[in-house]
Amino acid sequence: MSKQTVTITDNRTGKSIEYPIHEGIHGPSVIHSQNLYKDLGMFVYDPAFMTTASCTSKITFIDGDKGILLYRGYPIEQLAEHSSYLEVCYLLINGELPRQQQTIDFTNNINHHTMLHEGLLDFYKGFRHDAHPMSMLVGVVGALSSYYPDQIQDIKNPEHRYDAAIRLLAKMPTIAANIHKYIIGQPYIYPRNNLGYVDNFMNMMFSVPKEDYKFSETAKKALEIILILHADHEQNASTSTVRLAGSSQAHPFSCVAAGIATLWGPAHGGANEAVIKMLEQIGDIKNIPQYIKKFKDKNDPTRLMGFGHRVYKNHDPRATIIRNICHKLLKELDTTQQPLFEVAMELERIALEDDYFIERKLYPNVDFYSGMIFKALGIPLNMFTVMFAVARTVGWISQWMEMMEEPAVKIGRPRQLYTGSAQRDYVSIDNR
Repeated sequence: MSKQTVTITDNRTGKSIEYPIHEGIHGPSVIHSQNLYKDLGMFVYDPAFMTTASCTSKITFIDGDKGILLYRGYPIEQLAEHSSYLEVCYLLINGELPRQQQTIDFTNNINHHTMLHEGLLDFYKGFRHDAHPMSMLVGVVGALSSYYPDQIQDIKNPEHRYDAAIRLLAKMPTIAANIHKYIIGQPYIYPRNNLGYVDNFMNMMFSVPKEDYKFSETAKKALEIILILHADHEQNASTSTVRLAGSSQAHPFSCVAAGIATLWGPAHGGANEAVIKMLEQIGDIKNIPQYIKKFKDKNDPTRLMGFGHRVYKNHDPRATIIRNICHKLLKELDTTQQPLFEVAMELERIALEDDYFIERKLYPNVDFYSGMIFKALGIPLNMFTVMFAVARTVGWISQWMEMMEEPAVKIGRPRQLYTGSAQRDYVSIDNR
């Protein structure tokens, strides 16, 4: 069988070079053009890396045109319906769904690493009471490295890498819940080994001493689905950041902290928070027609948050899954007295019926529904992105582990198209 190649010709010199084409299991083919500079003396200019494959990966696959999301080959629809978040975590880290005993062992391992070092609890006191939760999350996760030096000193040891993964998965809900408690001035609630992952997280977030937090099975299922849907999403900005940081041989806690810092950006993890702010700005159903009119006006800067998606050009499969549980939760909580949810439901109706939205495929996305679920569960607006980070931790650490398993990890080094001043000579300050 002949080797598939693509030929690149420099019309200035007439020189042509053939480069091999690599085929994946799914998705477009890839041109292996790493020697382009060596062969033709040129780089590829690709702002935002829109057409650049920076790595090979077996973890997650997205087909934005068809609305497909696979974790290790399993459709997200099947996992959301049948799996727990911890089962999905095991799948992402290990590559296969766990058997019964493996599930028990993995869950027990997570449960016995949920506690934070008491010294780390004192670290929280260094933050202002009004600090943004994401700034605290970056700091506390980065500080984990000072309590687990073995994961810093020997990242080439598979057992140490796995231990780091377990610690991050187990401690992230505790770290997040403590951030919430610190900001509102309540005492920390210690994790309990007899509770499930989601139950434990919500209990630490909302219970008070001697009074456990009670929430419905629908609320629990809604949060579990959100965690599953946000567990990984291919080579997005924060995941790429984790990999780039890891390529320098940095320890996993700092790599994940770097991912958290990237997620903090409103163009990435802050989208569901922006949805709620938009709904609050609209305020009432009667204001929707005017808001939609402004949105449709090309000369108006008004934006409609939570509709459409950069990757999914047909529909967001995660939104399809989360929509039903969102509606069920809102109905159960009797939120009819809250205008914000009424506005959201009317916006959803318009998006699904209005030709303008249908033609442009501006469907409600996962951020639209997750924002409403977080709001309905009583999670403060400034904690929304922290919740996203808790869910995405398994994706970050799985991608980091996959990269570290490669025989030789090259440090990332993107190139540039320099457009600054040409070479010039220094001029003394007296002659400037």
